[in-house]
Amino acid sequence: MVKIKICGITNVEDAKVAVAAGVDALGFVMYRKSPRFVEASVVKRIVAGLPPFVLPVGVFVNEEPNRVRELMDECGLALAQLHGDETVPYCQDLGRPILKALRLKDRGTFLALAEFQGRANVRGFLIDAFSNQAYGGTGQTVDWTLAQEAARSTPIVLAGGLTPVNVADAIARVHPYGVDISSGVELSPGKKDHEKVKAFIAAARLVPA
Repeated sequence: MVKIKICGITNVEDAKVAVAAGVDALGFVMYRKSPRFVEASVVKRIVAGLPPFVLPVGVFVNEEPNRVRELMDECGLALAQLHGDETVPYCQDLGRPILKALRLKDRGTFLALAEFQGRANVRGFLIDAFSNQAYGGTGQTVDWTLAQEAARSTPIVLAGGLTPVNVADAIARVHPYGVDISSGVELSPGKKDHEKVKAFIAAARLVPA
């Protein structure tokens, strides 16, 4: 069964709704320039209330490795989602489990995927849409055909342009390890639409493994 991550969580109520609906992971954006940025003190409080099998993920963009480690330890984050221009040496130095985000522009992106694949600490890849304006959370849709090619060789988490309406089709076509959504279930940046969160998780769960 595909894993489901709701990203851009900024408050306890949104986290509780996602957990009750059956989410597998929650993402907390630790990048100050993001409209979904959340303070470490809030993340720590939310993570402390999570059940044991809901994975808390910290989203970082070009952050100093020492700061990433500090925030992960302080907040109890289990996985670092690196959404910037981090290099292979950066990932090796970090010493934490990593989900490396790649913005899928064309087949040239596969070169970056191959560079990181199998490296220490990199557990998989989040495939997001390419944008010159932002590192993620744009709501732009990934090329599913290219994403499917990537999914054949490595575990990927599909993001970018997913909604409760199209997620089942996306899973059936791409066959990802997981799916990730932020803007597609929001009322506004950082505030979730609870009915859309429930609908997204329910739709993803209906797709046969």
